[in-house]
Amino acid sequence: MSTAYIFPGQGSQTVGMGGDWLGRNALVQQTFDEADAALGEKLSDVILKGPIEDLTRTENTQPALLTVSVAYWRVLEAEGLLPDVVAGHSLGEYSALVCAGALDFADAVRLTRLRGQAMQSAVPVGVGSMAAILRIDEPDALQALIDAATEPGQVLEPAGFNTVGQVVIAGHVEAVQKAVALAREHNGIGKELNVSAPFHCSLLAAAGEALGEALADVTVNPLAFPYVPNVTGEWTENPSAADVRSNLVDQVCKAVRWLPGMRSMVGHGVDKWLEVGSGRTLVGLLKRMDRKANLSTFESESWKS
Repeated sequence: MSTAYIFPGQGSQTVGMGGDWLGRNALVQQTFDEADAALGEKLSDVILKGPIEDLTRTENTQPALLTVSVAYWRVLEAEGLLPDVVAGHSLGEYSALVCAGALDFADAVRLTRLRGQAMQSAVPVGVGSMAAILRIDEPDALQALIDAATEPGQVLEPAGFNTVGQVVIAGHVEAVQKAVALAREHNGIGKELNVSAPFHCSLLAAAGEALGEALADVTVNPLAFPYVPNVTGEWTENPSAADVRSNLVDQVCKAVRWLPGMRSMVGHGVDKWLEVGSGRTLVGLLKRMDRKANLSTFESESWKS
């Protein structure tokens, strides 16, 4: 049996996440303390006490989710439970890289804070948006919808291939809204998402550049496990430091190829999945890919059996 640890991204946050484990395992408290020290502020208070408005600010959400995922990972590692491969959805790729030993946790906390700030500031609020498009995931059909919805000078691009029958698009708000309106004519369903920026599209190129400058000063170590980068969706062994940095930069302004990545893992023999982080978003996506998949989450504690 080959096991993948998968790490969730933005949207899975809840106030109090990780709190149940604070009194049960000293590694969790240690991880929260390290995150506070890395930022020079009490991120842990935002995680544990909220309010939700503060936790959902992108600059807080990203390091907060990273912190909880790494805390859970450390519990698993201490139990001797190690994966055969790791992957993370969007922000979750940082969690995967920390747990594979590529990034120092404190560096990753600071990088995700910067990433959140850069992604939010790259596009003024109200200029960009995102939408989920259901039942239209064949490339030509998806492109036909995008072409029909886009006027000259507008950006509208695939932002995430999440699971079977679900693609996320991002770009200028007018184009996104038109795509939602036209989706039924293309035999699909569109739903605009409640987000503050058009993540994972070319409108965020400036955020990628800012992140690249920060990454240039960060040490990237060899990975202890294979991983699947978002931008390629391909099983990757022994990537160079330059490749890891490039993947993280490109990830900001290119689509998350999550479904291709999960299929790549299956092709390499993965038959067991553990979501390491807050919630169960990723096992839900996998369930749509394979109803019989062997799925579990850290918070359900099914990994103990």
